[in-house]
Amino acid sequence: MNKKYIVLLVVICTSLFARAQEATATLNAEQVLALVRRFHPIVKQANINIQKSKVDITLARAAFDPILSTYAARKILNGTNYYNYISPEIAIPTWYGIEVYSGLENITGNRLDPSQTSGQSSYFGISIPLAKDLVMDKRRAFLQQAKIFSTMATVEQQAAVNDLLMNAIEAYWLWVKAYQTYNVVKNNVAINEKRLALVKKSYINGERPAIDTVEALTQLQSFQYQQNVYALEFKNAGLQLSAYLWKENNEPYILPENIVPESNWENETSINNFNVVLTALLDIADKNHPELQLYNYKLDALAIDKKLKFQELLPKIDFRYNQLGKNNDLLKTISTGPLFENNFQYGLKFEIPLRLSQGRADYKKAILKIEETTLNQNQKRLYIQLKIKSYYNEWLTLKQQISLYSNTYNNYQQLVRAEETRLFNGESSLFLVNSRENKALEALEKLIELKTKYYKTIYALQWSAGLLR
Repeated sequence: MNKKYIVLLVVICTSLFARAQEATATLNAEQVLALVRRFHPIVKQANINIQKSKVDITLARAAFDPILSTYAARKILNGTNYYNYISPEIAIPTWYGIEVYSGLENITGNRLDPSQTSGQSSYFGISIPLAKDLVMDKRRAFLQQAKIFSTMATVEQQAAVNDLLMNAIEAYWLWVKAYQTYNVVKNNVAINEKRLALVKKSYINGERPAIDTVEALTQLQSFQYQQNVYALEFKNAGLQLSAYLWKENNEPYILPENIVPESNWENETSINNFNVVLTALLDIADKNHPELQLYNYKLDALAIDKKLKFQELLPKIDFRYNQLGKNNDLLKTISTGPLFENNFQYGLKFEIPLRLSQGRADYKKAILKIEETTLNQNQKRLYIQLKIKSYYNEWLTLKQQISLYSNTYNNYQQLVRAEETRLFNGESSLFLVNSRENKALEALEKLIELKTKYYKTIYALQWSAGLLR
């Protein structure tokens, strides 16, 4: 982690956690994402899964560990020493199913098997599979798959973080929308309080009828009610956002009400580096989307399983060869002549099921799993492409709607000001002013909704391409 990122986190945590109760603080989208990446339990759980997958690699490699073993036995019956037997051995598995081993034998007694060598002897041997397990066996398959699963754990983390950040940013923009809407209504309450005071003063001076005070009070009360509603929405939106904010010590953090969105929320600078070119997003997603990459790794693991299952169709032919030596003169016996001439022992084992029922069934099932996974991958690819195109179309439409509704709101504002001017010139009524004001408020609320949805859609466009990590 670079120093700049660490400093950013320290500043964020200091402003949000340490001084949350002292003064109003602000929170922007990138700060939310940085906190989620750093402290959220899902991210930490994904890191644990990565560590566990690395442990699985070590576990799979255990199948290739050299093995030191010793066998000792003795039999005495009715005072007769049948045999004393001790045989230490070391066996070294190798990659291609071949096993190399070496050991000593010390056999003494009065009732030995004639095929056994009395006294001390030594041997060096090799075991080779000639058909089944030569190209692939369980040890190699498990190790290769463990490496694939370790990489998959990293990709699964990216997919989980991508979804988690999208959920967090969606909660953030709902929080921003609730706060900005609340502020708009709050400002309208202040304006109508002043207007009510002016109307009352005009009534006292005999300039306006008493019914105008009722009209002004009713408008004020309507805005006060809306203020209460939006205040509740802002509080609840803060609670929803708090679900993604955690402290460094794994404790949940409830966002205080004195933390609010940045005042320049309409100038979201973090999106300047976002890729919003449709063809580029489709290409990036096809190559690097974590959910599609997971299918690639699944297919790789299934291909290994297919190779392993194919071994069940082959006959089992195992060849063992031991070079023997009396006492500890093994090297001398090796140098005295060629193999299979003297001082040797070999064995050949052949085995094959006559119908190969299990082998054919397992191999067919492995092929079907690959076909099934490929179909699922194609469906996921189409789903991702459609999702990217959908968000792209929504993003273009929202840009147009924001431009249109900005002009609409400005027009409503002009109508409100014009109606107010006519009112104080005695050419209009308070009812018309209130009507114009309500329309302007609806337009502004709609504009806030469009803008927050626009920013959320830009992040959703990155998410659909798998870029929120």
